[in-house]
Amino acid sequence: MLIDNFNRTHDYLRISLTDACNFRCLYCMPSEQMKFMPAKQLMQVDEIETIARIFVDLGVKKIRLTGGEPLVRKDAKDIIEKICLLPVELTLTTNCVLVDEFIQVFKKAGIESVNVSLDTLIPEKFNKLTKRNLFEKVWSNIQLLIEEGFHVKVNMVVMKGVNDNEILDFIEWTKNQHVHVRFIEFMPFDKNQWNSSKVFSYQEILNLVETQYNFIKIKDKPNATAKKYKPLNHRGTFAVISTMSAPFCHNCNRMRLTADGKMKNCLFSKGEADILTALRNREDIVPIIKKCIGQKEKALGGQFDSDFHNIDINKIDNRSMIRIGG
Repeated sequence: MLIDNFNRTHDYLRISLTDACNFRCLYCMPSEQMKFMPAKQLMQVDEIETIARIFVDLGVKKIRLTGGEPLVRKDAKDIIEKICLLPVELTLTTNCVLVDEFIQVFKKAGIESVNVSLDTLIPEKFNKLTKRNLFEKVWSNIQLLIEEGFHVKVNMVVMKGVNDNEILDFIEWTKNQHVHVRFIEFMPFDKNQWNSSKVFSYQEILNLVETQYNFIKIKDKPNATAKKYKPLNHRGTFAVISTMSAPFCHNCNRMRLTADGKMKNCLFSKGEADILTALRNREDIVPIIKKCIGQKEKALGGQFDSDFHNIDINKIDNRSMIRIGG
């Protein structure tokens, strides 16, 4: 088992397959002209399987495949087919553009839940946020996932003055469909133009929702990052991931592996452990993994606290979100 100095057991691994994406969302990617890693720098299929297997031997019970956009990787199918053979719950996060090409792959791999990134329900705003005219394709594929019986979580990064006026529209969506909306507070990463005035907080979200809807609190799962709620008489649910205003670091069980094989013990950690180079040098990566977990800070990578209004973005040392993996 992987237990840090604060007695937190780590059994959930997020593996980024690529830093490439077919969208150009500002809060995730620094610029349209961003250059992606060459293929040789990325973990290869067998390397991903080997590293994942070692993490499973160390107690990992859940693996999430992320990106960039994981499905743009040409061998994504091969990776899914390898990882699904491990004794873990397998899931992934996607922007949903290519999902129709992978439905049968997901089913065969035993994937039951899919997270979809979608920050607006307005096609024109979607084009502006992603710089891609693909809203109808994304919407169609979300409907396909629902029709095929997948548990669909929709991740909406809420940015004040950008899409906070759509929060109630997302809640209304849950009325007639089994869709589970998760509002995510806007977080600071390299060159994503974050500032505290753009954060629409957990409490602000609840205050807004209760102006139009009655809802009840749902019991959260152990190690949950999302605080879940059920609007009365709705088929779906909503939740808030309150990283900035009400962090959940006290029971964090997550680890991240970037597409180039660097281990991050926290989304905001400064340090990274080079797992891939060690593997390619035929070194034992278990001590490296354990050392990385032992260096995990108590909260938020040790870089800031929950008083997000006083964060100096220039002092945060981290990659862009797309370089880390969602």
